Amino acid sequence: MNFRSPTSLIWNFFIVTGLLSVAIAGVVLYVFDPETAGFFPLCAFHQLTGWECPGCGSLRALHQLTHGNIAAAWRFNPLLIAVMPFAGWLALRELVRLAFGWRWPGIITRPIVGWSLVVVTVVFGIARNMR
Repeated sequence: MNFRSPTSLIWNFFIVTGLLSVAIAGVVLYVFDPETAGFFPLCAFHQLTGWECPGCGSLRALHQLTHGNIAAAWRFNPLLIAVMPFAGWLALRELVRLAFGWRWPGIITRPIVGWSLVVVTVVFGIARNMR
């Protein structure tokens, strides 16, 4: 008999719950436009300072992506669009590791990549407010 450990059952629950949450969020972003729907959160940084943070425009960009408008999504938040392939790779890599135990290459999990992302995010946040 093959008994599953309680730990793996908990991880499976979190994986399924996470995937369902992402799917539901995708449907909500597809159906409702963040520019016109009033229930999406406002950026606290933008509300306090009037400046755009590195994440400003992300909901609008994701809404455009769900409709296949990559150029419009890029105009709303180019950093998000540029980072999405890397985030997708990391998510897929971890799902495969958790589900099957297979280890895929971890090139983008090195510390230099994380620190580079921090620097790029800060520079992007400053640059987008200088126009």
